[in-house]
Amino acid sequence: MYRAQQHALTLPAANDTGAVPGHKRGTGFAFDLDGTITRAELLPMIASELGLEAEMRLLTELTMSGMIPFEDSFRLRFAILRSAGLDRIQSIVSEVEFDPDIEQFIRENRDRCFVVTGNLDLWIAPLVERLGCRFYTSTATTEDGWITGLDTVMRKNVAGLELKDEFDRLVAIGDGFNDVPLFDVADIGIAFTGLHGAPDALVSVSNYVALDGKSLCRLLNTL
Repeated sequence: MYRAQQHALTLPAANDTGAVPGHKRGTGFAFDLDGTITRAELLPMIASELGLEAEMRLLTELTMSGMIPFEDSFRLRFAILRSAGLDRIQSIVSEVEFDPDIEQFIRENRDRCFVVTGNLDLWIAPLVERLGCRFYTSTATTEDGWITGLDTVMRKNVAGLELKDEFDRLVAIGDGFNDVPLFDVADIGIAFTGLHGAPDALVSVSNYVALDGKSLCRLLNTL
């Protein structure tokens, strides 16, 4: 795993050749994870299993709408969940469903698809293995199987700028207010409303709105 000041880059796939210095590839696709690839928001899902659903859902809704900055909200949500063991959280996360059309698109285009998420690398390790593409994540420190603290919190615009150096054109797909920084640096933004409505702030910086995974992937195949 590569760690930078602003984000972590997880490299799970052996067939990920990555960027070639001085050479850009065609079109890259940067996906949000929660509510875009997954059919549930992960942190409320984890909290529900731990009996902490009400607190987590409120924080998640306020963050998605832009009422609380993502980094502040994530640190609060991390504090709520840090008491759970890593094995327990990974077991819960491993059960989440993917949108089947988006999952298929990513599997067929792994060398051009990336997941940019504020979730912790350690929490979502089972999903990294399932998708097999490159992930940009927040990072944590651990001791004896327990998460002891936050290392870095993902800044999506930083990941987007890195991908812009690798591709001639970057397409961003997301569903929440915290995806706006990624859309700001992408060439094309697609607001996704498969799980819930996208906030006006995201729609206003989007080129397209996709209602479900099937229509999203039809659009992606034309770009």
